[in-house]
Amino acid sequence: MSLSNSLTASGQDLTSSGNRVGWEEASTVLKPSTPTRKSPKPENAITIGVSARVLFNMEKEQHIYEQQGMEEYIKYQVEHETQPFSPGPAFSFVKALEAVNTRLRELYPDSEELFDVVLMTNNHAYVGLRLINTINHHELFIERFCMTGGNSPIGYLKAYHTNLYLSADPVKVREALEEGIAAATMFTPEKMTEVSETQLRVAFDGDAVLFSDESERIYKAHGLDKFFEHEKAHENKLLDHGPLKGFLEALGKLQKKFYAKGQRMDCPIRTYLVTARSAASSGTRALKTLRSWGLEIDEALFLAGAPKGPMLEKIRPHIFFDDQLFHVEGAAEMGTVACHVPYGIAQRVIKRETHDKETSSAPK
Repeated sequence: MSLSNSLTASGQDLTSSGNRVGWEEASTVLKPSTPTRKSPKPENAITIGVSARVLFNMEKEQHIYEQQGMEEYIKYQVEHETQPFSPGPAFSFVKALEAVNTRLRELYPDSEELFDVVLMTNNHAYVGLRLINTINHHELFIERFCMTGGNSPIGYLKAYHTNLYLSADPVKVREALEEGIAAATMFTPEKMTEVSETQLRVAFDGDAVLFSDESERIYKAHGLDKFFEHEKAHENKLLDHGPLKGFLEALGKLQKKFYAKGQRMDCPIRTYLVTARSAASSGTRALKTLRSWGLEIDEALFLAGAPKGPMLEKIRPHIFFDDQLFHVEGAAEMGTVACHVPYGIAQRVIKRETHDKETSSAPK
């Protein structure tokens, strides 16, 4: 006999006073095995918008869309909706966010200052069932979806109070940055390095990521020597903010909640500055700027132009942000999940070089 049948077989009302004890015992048995967790209110949360293509591996489906069109793409997704997607490059990052939330809930049970992940995708709603099945299969806690059926989701980012947007589509990332939202194009390494399951590690480049591209402009226009001269002359002048300063601030705000409980040395969030600047010649200005913002970087690595990949391989961050594709590709080659921030003067140089190459090879 099933549990539900045993409860109703006598025909008695289980909510009556005579059966109250029995009902309380039964309700304990009937509680869901996984505790329910409410999503925080968007205005209180740190909202991370991720596209389906970076959260999950959808390369095969993307090829179907590109080669056979939307209708065949939707048909394939519906036919395979019980088959979960495998993890994509943002998967470990999202799991680390959840690990931080678990620790925060232990220390601050009533607080809504938590990470909240929103799936932002231009997929059609028909694909929603497969995405939901995949999220449940991998036991992710993602309650908010934004599915725009072929239209760009960028217009919804502000409505979701998005603090960071990650996508595989560089066009959408640029649109988000133009809207004033921290965003980056995420790349998938051929082989991803194993990362911590208990500590979120986030690595940032400095110029044109945390800071403005002011100093980068000097370097591009006048070379390295003039750059050093400029930084030395302006070491007491603070750098303006870059596109990801706000995300670092959000991480710092959560870190301080752990520090307040005496957990500075056991904090589940760790941040890194990994910059091509040299410490003696141009590091002072960067560190003074961070201090003026009230931001603490746990580790600062000044590489003086050396490759970043080996250092990132040692750090093993869940995510690394840089404005130069050269460093992003170098990091990805060594297994780091790296993101390109298409912001500042370096992007115009890339576009010009691409244009020159296309022009020289074009038929006369």
